[in-house]
Amino acid sequence: MSASLKPRYGLIAGNGQFPLLVLEAARSRGIEMVVAAIREEASPELETTARCHWLSLGELSRLIEIFKQEGVSRAVMAGQVKHTQIFSSIRPDWKLLQLLMSLPKKNTDSLIGGVAQVLLKEGIVLEDSTLFLQPLLAPEGVLTERRPTPEEQANLDYGLEVARALARWDIGQTVVIADRACVAVEAMEGTDAVIRRAAQLAHGKPLAVIKVAKPDQDMRFDVPVVGLPTIAVMQECGATALSVDAGKTLLFDREPMLAEANGAGIAMIGTPSAPRPSVPRESEPRQ
Repeated sequence: MSASLKPRYGLIAGNGQFPLLVLEAARSRGIEMVVAAIREEASPELETTARCHWLSLGELSRLIEIFKQEGVSRAVMAGQVKHTQIFSSIRPDWKLLQLLMSLPKKNTDSLIGGVAQVLLKEGIVLEDSTLFLQPLLAPEGVLTERRPTPEEQANLDYGLEVARALARWDIGQTVVIADRACVAVEAMEGTDAVIRRAAQLAHGKPLAVIKVAKPDQDMRFDVPVVGLPTIAVMQECGATALSVDAGKTLLFDREPMLAEANGAGIAMIGTPSAPRPSVPRESEPRQ
């Protein structure tokens, strides 16, 4: 395919380093991306690395306008938009308001999945957010120098059952276990907050943290991520073991993160992820 026929990519950027990593990985392949940066979330650093347009949460019409003006036919969504922002701070434009009124449920999957369908109707395909970051996905097996102890493994196994059940309902990605009891469940507050809340409730008992993808995880958005901040909060709160879904969890700053985990005596494993149902998904614009 000639350069003139290559699709032009857009990046819908939330917070954290995820968007910057996508830009870096795309550039290494000779792909320049146009960035639509969420004003309430994204880093100003994006302006120094790519052509950047700023828009607020809820400006779906402007997002489409930007991508069409820039000739974007494929887009990637990267970086967190806090769930509390989505459901409390959003001021929808007319197009997003129409979408919201049509949704039977207003959880994250329904909302962002609906946005993806609107984009598709406008000729813009939303690709998997890991498209350029496959090497950063967690492998299966023990990732740290130390394996979980039998007690930690029992907590991880139990937590995995709980987390898998909750993930079916799009409640959260993380549960925290102590002494084979579920101490805290993530809702909209985020991973760091739920670990800190668990530490307050566990009264010094060692914690196991389990982070999972949904059984039908749509890899276009809300992909689980762990990195150095996760390990720092675990160390702060007395969490000694961490399980993530292999193949569906992104590991940021992998080598420094694992070195930090090893130094803190934290055991980390990549657990085989729940199989994704084989459901066809539209991935091309309608003609």
